[in-house]
Amino acid sequence: MERRKFLKQAGLTGILAAGVAPAVQAQTPAVKWRLTSSFPKSLDTIYGGAEVLANRVRAITGGKFDIQVFAGGEIAPGLQALDVTQNGTVECCHTCSYYYVGKDKAFGFGTSVPFGMNFRQLNAWIYYGNGGKLLDEFYGNYNVVHFLGGNTGVQMGGWFRKEVNSLADVKGIKMRIAGLGGTVFSSLGMVTQQIAGSDIYPALEKGTIDAAEWVGPYDDEKLGFYKVAKNYYFPGWWEPGPGINFFINKEAWAKLPKEYQEAFKAGAYEANVTMMAEYDHKNPAALMRLIQNGVKLKKYPNEILDGAYKAAVQLYSDESAKNPAFKKIYDDYLKYQKVTNQWFSVAESGIDSFLQTHIK
Repeated sequence: MERRKFLKQAGLTGILAAGVAPAVQAQTPAVKWRLTSSFPKSLDTIYGGAEVLANRVRAITGGKFDIQVFAGGEIAPGLQALDVTQNGTVECCHTCSYYYVGKDKAFGFGTSVPFGMNFRQLNAWIYYGNGGKLLDEFYGNYNVVHFLGGNTGVQMGGWFRKEVNSLADVKGIKMRIAGLGGTVFSSLGMVTQQIAGSDIYPALEKGTIDAAEWVGPYDDEKLGFYKVAKNYYFPGWWEPGPGINFFINKEAWAKLPKEYQEAFKAGAYEANVTMMAEYDHKNPAALMRLIQNGVKLKKYPNEILDGAYKAAVQLYSDESAKNPAFKKIYDDYLKYQKVTNQWFSVAESGIDSFLQTHIK
């Protein structure tokens, strides 16, 4: 997708919008697309990533390329966004690739895998490392083109009705959890399931599930989980920096004028960067409000973290042995993570640790 070239020429978008755009617009056709989201409108930040894209595309093209955004459930259930994009029901979607690990566990890498890379590391791997090329190749087998479209940053570890202080406490708990984190927790004895964001609260309230994870303080407060479960765990070890994804039907993308493809790329980059900044702005205040409402903030015990890490490493080994697509991506992913972790452990970790103990 020539990500490096596009990033270096990012200023072109402003030039087109300011001066050259009218001439270009006169030569290009009016195009209307539908985008289905996996998220409800009430979750304005994560759902809003799709609106950021649509608004930027309209601005660059003078309204000639119009992408209409639909919330999860309006065209298709939230967890079927990729499916209706593959088959051409809609031209594109805004979702999380790890929702589809049931098709192939390699879908996890485009969003997040347990004990994987954080937001900045994932961006670096996809934009400048081999990640973009490897994921494009993989997603191409599912008739879609892919761009990053947001990130929540490291997530929280979920809401529990009862405390979990050991691996023994995890066994038998029924939890809503997405992606490969559910596979890891299942191997530790938990009963896991994946349900759409809008359906989590009723399930938790009725006791259909005992625990649930979603994103972080801002979104979790909106969904009201603190009203029915007071134990709020961290960190979300299965989501150290989960990317949100735009998938586009291959045929629809191929038919799109080059100028509109560039406009889409610009909107996707904007959505990716601004979503993370918006969560960083909103989460601190939301966390304080949750604590004021009686939420008990708890760190996962090391016994659970260590057990989950060992189970994740075993999962990756087992899947690599039988799934060539997974192995190809994972080998490069892990190699990149090791190198970038060495850098982050020096200056980044050093100043973070110092400031977090001195500025309170």
